[in-house]
Amino acid sequence: MSEIRIAGVMRSGAYSPNHIGNDAAIFNATADQLRKRGFVVNVYSEEKFRASDIEEEVVLNMCRDAASIDKLQKLEDSGKLVVNSGYGIENCTRERMARILMGSGIPYPESIIVNTDESVKDAMERAGMNNCWVKRGGHSQHKEDVSYVRHRDEAQEVLQEYFYRGIERAVINKHLVGDLIKFYGVRGTPFFHWFYPYEAGHSMQGYGAELEESKGLTLDVEKLKGYCNLACEELNVAIYGGDCIVSPDGSITIIDFNDWPSFAPCCNEAAPYIAKSVLAEIKAFVAKRQ
Repeated sequence: MSEIRIAGVMRSGAYSPNHIGNDAAIFNATADQLRKRGFVVNVYSEEKFRASDIEEEVVLNMCRDAASIDKLQKLEDSGKLVVNSGYGIENCTRERMARILMGSGIPYPESIIVNTDESVKDAMERAGMNNCWVKRGGHSQHKEDVSYVRHRDEAQEVLQEYFYRGIERAVINKHLVGDLIKFYGVRGTPFFHWFYPYEAGHSMQGYGAELEESKGLTLDVEKLKGYCNLACEELNVAIYGGDCIVSPDGSITIIDFNDWPSFAPCCNEAAPYIAKSVLAEIKAFVAKRQ
């Protein structure tokens, strides 16, 4: 199997807001783990990937650009193994993710999906939303692509800013009270890491203690893992991370689920498990061809 060559595609800096170094670190650590197992890993930038003919049989990628995702899907359809799947990456754009999670039985905040050029105050009033989160419908590129607002007029203002920036669609999530928790995992392995981002100095958007400081609410880790495993299957991603809210009653709500995040606090621990997951997919890929 070591004769199989892997195209490793790094994430464009435009899709690594505040995490360019961290994204590169987990990608390179995973590539090194695969090289230790005898694989040749040829590394491409996302821009070079889009401009190149990819002859490698396996594509390991952190792509986020729409044109890159389209190419990944075409390579997948042609018979190559793509991890994460291009279809899974597309599923993790916020609008698609919201629709899939809300339709799958996975706890997700009450949400409305809107055009950025429309008036949303009436829809928010009908949904009982006042303070909420306005999020770009696709993958985030700037910290402003996720904005906390305290009233409906402010939400309308954020949508107008999105419209002026050329962003056509947005998701509005109802704000939930509870502990904010960040998690990382790798499907098919025992690896799972969670932490309170504010206490660890990884403030999510710089909103501070009012929104991010934990209250020490009890987290049922096994229940969270179960939701993550289901989300992996529904979204079709193997390498994942995300955020959830633990409410005072102990209920867990997934508020974000990402394809191959930075694994910043656990890079060295995660990389061997990501490589093992990729190796398992390669074995299945080879067996299917025989």
